[in-house]
Amino acid sequence: MTHDTLPDDEHDHDDEHEHEHGPLAELVTVRDWLRYAVTRFNRAGCFFGHGLADAYDEAVYLILHTLALPLDRLEPFLDACIPGDEREAIFEVIEKRAVDRLPAPYITGEAWLGDFRFKIDPRVIIPRSYFAELLEDGFSPWVRNPDEVTAAMDMCTGSGCLAILMAHAFPNAAIVAVDISQDALDVAAENIAAYGLEDRITLVLSDGFASVPAQRFDFILSNPPYVTREAMDALPPEYLHEPGLALGSGEDGLDLVRKLLEDAPRYLTPDGVLAIEVGHNRHIVENAFPDLAPTWVSAPGGEDKIFVLERGQLL
Repeated sequence: MTHDTLPDDEHDHDDEHEHEHGPLAELVTVRDWLRYAVTRFNRAGCFFGHGLADAYDEAVYLILHTLALPLDRLEPFLDACIPGDEREAIFEVIEKRAVDRLPAPYITGEAWLGDFRFKIDPRVIIPRSYFAELLEDGFSPWVRNPDEVTAAMDMCTGSGCLAILMAHAFPNAAIVAVDISQDALDVAAENIAAYGLEDRITLVLSDGFASVPAQRFDFILSNPPYVTREAMDALPPEYLHEPGLALGSGEDGLDLVRKLLEDAPRYLTPDGVLAIEVGHNRHIVENAFPDLAPTWVSAPGGEDKIFVLERGQLL
């Protein structure tokens, strides 16, 4: 039977797929698409710095998410055949990642810190912080008893992720979450509502402490912008999709850190603790503040990325 003599229903079905070629026609199973995505990401030179380690992990995540499959269950689905419409969806996602260099969380609209899921879009920086691991243990030993923390602050809250983790780590604490960006606070409000924490987390629009009402906190943490000007100029394309305000902070990356160190004592209780994340910039901090003598913290994901100061050291 020739193409011209196909029954009408078969002829129509064939026409629907005449446009399919390349990966849409040749890649059939999840395994096929996984291999294709890894190769595509590697050849495109994608950079992986937003929660997933490499091209394989990111390909697995994007494919499983696109197919609405459990993110922790790849094996049962590897040889499952993918229908045409879902192939198109996967192809579109892979192209956004490889060509547009969009970070995966902006493609899926979500980001994860441990078991916590957060809504994400380009209005806000993608959550990633060494604090997430440390808050699992209530920031011990610097916070001696999490149940005794009654007031805590997340300075530069972004999506509200660390404020939400703090609310779980310190069950008796009222949390104040501060950011300079109203767009970021709008996203944070959605995440806070998703966890039912509107009564415990208060959002404040402020440049550092400038517009924060006078009050005292047992614990203040901050994951502020800390990228140096030199590093900003060399960022991979993926980072250019994030708000620049949330990344860079002056020539040495410490403009906001200086403000926080100066103002924090007025907001800490007598035994209060300030913790600031600065990534790989320990040497810059030590050069800028040679008399500060903070304690540098080791987290499971990295050493010396966070420093801790008691209020008495800041006076």
